[in-house]
Amino acid sequence: MLGTITGVIFAYSGDLPEISAIDEYAPSTITRVHGVGDEVIGEFAVERRVLLEYDQIPEVLRKAIVAAEDAGFFEHAGLSVSRMLLALAKDLMPGVRAAGRSTLTQQLARHLFPQSIGFDRTWERKIKEAIVAIQLEKRFTKQEIFTLYCNQMYFGHGAYGVEAASRLYFGKSAKALTLEEAALIAGILQGNVRQSPYVNMTAALRRRNYALDRMAAAGFIPASTADAAKQKPVEVRGEPNQTPTIAPYFLEEVRKHLEARYGSKQLYEHGLTVRTSLDPRLQRAANRAIEEGLRRLDKRRGFRPGKRRNLIADRIPIEKHREARWDRPIAEGDVIPAVVTGVEPARIVIRAGRLTGAIDRDGYVWTARRTTDLVARGDLIDVRVRTLDGEKLTIVASLEQTPALEGAVLAIENRTGHVLAMVGGFNFARSKFNRATQALRQVGSSFKPIVYTAAIDRGYTPASIIVDAPVSYPGGAGQRPYAPANYDREFWGPVTLRRALEQSRNIPAIKMMDELGPKQVITYARRLGLTSPIPPYLPVALGAAEATLREMTTAFAVFPNQGVRMTALEVLRVTDRDGNVLEENRPEPHDAIRADTAFVMTNLLRGVVLRGTAARAQALDWPVAGKTGTTDDYTDAWFLGFDPDITVGVWVGHDQKKPIGPGFTGTEAALPIWIDFMKAYIGTRTDRPTFDPPGNIVFVSVDRSTGTPSDPANPSAISESFISGTQPVR
Repeated sequence: MLGTITGVIFAYSGDLPEISAIDEYAPSTITRVHGVGDEVIGEFAVERRVLLEYDQIPEVLRKAIVAAEDAGFFEHAGLSVSRMLLALAKDLMPGVRAAGRSTLTQQLARHLFPQSIGFDRTWERKIKEAIVAIQLEKRFTKQEIFTLYCNQMYFGHGAYGVEAASRLYFGKSAKALTLEEAALIAGILQGNVRQSPYVNMTAALRRRNYALDRMAAAGFIPASTADAAKQKPVEVRGEPNQTPTIAPYFLEEVRKHLEARYGSKQLYEHGLTVRTSLDPRLQRAANRAIEEGLRRLDKRRGFRPGKRRNLIADRIPIEKHREARWDRPIAEGDVIPAVVTGVEPARIVIRAGRLTGAIDRDGYVWTARRTTDLVARGDLIDVRVRTLDGEKLTIVASLEQTPALEGAVLAIENRTGHVLAMVGGFNFARSKFNRATQALRQVGSSFKPIVYTAAIDRGYTPASIIVDAPVSYPGGAGQRPYAPANYDREFWGPVTLRRALEQSRNIPAIKMMDELGPKQVITYARRLGLTSPIPPYLPVALGAAEATLREMTTAFAVFPNQGVRMTALEVLRVTDRDGNVLEENRPEPHDAIRADTAFVMTNLLRGVVLRGTAARAQALDWPVAGKTGTTDDYTDAWFLGFDPDITVGVWVGHDQKKPIGPGFTGTEAALPIWIDFMKAYIGTRTDRPTFDPPGNIVFVSVDRSTGTPSDPANPSAISESFISGTQPVR
């Protein structure tokens, strides 16, 4: 008999792995991306796993797993002879298939070496499994084996190990698990996805109760405690899929950077820790601003009866339909999917998970339609929760529609170049194209500050006079002369450079471009950070060239940063799972323009807010400056603005270059989104910042219409900034 056993072991040992390889146990772990304040904003992984030490596994979970899987784990040497004999007896019985009788150590063996051992229900697999289990027991302590097991096993939905399982099913760390929660995790081990509460709640409940019974039978808990825990419902608080990140477009930029630098294997399997510049509070503000802004604009363009999904048409019972969004907390103001359960003359009856309610007349009046023309029973629609009664589980909602428009927001810290917030489109699931970094769009009048930057640097002042009058320039061979016009088709005659910029007059910008020379202006655009192609033609002064929102926001951040351009930066620090620093990025400054020129431009752009096309931003009661941008055919709307600390750019338009609609200027389309973001950014701050001038800036009281020196008491007088030596004298 002994010879037979020895022969079997010898026959199979050659095909088995070296157990010493486990000394360097390094399973695939999660790469975590952190924002400011250490909040996790995203994860990358093939296997979602968080490694724990033995002492980090709570006692209640240790007992639950041992009871459910292998009550004799701490007594046997890797194998349970009684279990094996029982399994053999059942295998020999006709028509009976033995249930799994592997010890916890045997289970670990096949999960550590699946290629060598396999998962087939054969005696060959069981023999190999037993041999490896014995070797594991010889080399490692029981605590080490148990820790390996808890970190290695699969719990369904991409979660490996007990920590990932705890976060998946209950939205918290394993150390915070209750008795019944620990029992559920232990109970579903063998069936994972099939017995997941997200897939089969009945099976999950049955397995949880089984684990509780086993804990009582093993003497780990009193039977009365097990019975009490079995009466409690299964309440999952995690998500079967990864929780949506608050910054999907930003996270994708980070992913591309990491994959290009370290490769996909290290990114997805080696558990990097990535520190980024993203401010979660500002990111959430940007998300809200772009969603609310685009929905508001889309409603102004009218109700759009597009193709709707109808559950009845799809042969799905209305009562049984479930949306993932319904599993997350719902609050007043949220836009959520809902099912239409009834259509009445003056209201639409809806359901959203456990919530029921209606859309009254106030909630759909913006459509100027009857309810029967809007929806039908069984339709899946978007609604905004106006009021919510948490006790009665009822809501009053308003009808929403998914905007056809797209938009982008980018916020950069002036002094560091850190990207604080990034939104690249209305919905990442709808389109992963990042309109903040990838979309080349005509910049419209937002290019004019670059023209005037070159002018100020070449000796012009805010008080310089430019004649706003008809002008034409020779066209190319066989082409008509180029005759630019103003937005209002009027001409104002002599205007100051300041007034020309504040009111976004086209003719003065074209004349200044011609005076300086297109190539000279383009040189300044390059110094400010624009890298996209810019043709040396006069219409560029009005924004005929294209650039990305990232380029334009970086360029405008130069003005409040005393003429220094900072390289936009997302990834600050990368470390491996052992804490070794792989990458560390510091702010990268570039001298772009003189500090005095930058301050004069800041002061000019401040005037755009005080008296010009961005006057509604005065409602912020905050030191801000900026410039609107609109293309002639209303295909692109921009606003780029800043305070002393951050610069924020907003773009709105269609992906295809077609008009947003008549009157949808930068003032109407982009500026309100910018203001909404800035309101959240300012919040309750009391540390009011200031734009501090360099030492060679002088202030002179001038008439804002003529630019000539004026008595400060004059109602039309303003305090104008000049580079010393360029100021006017009486």
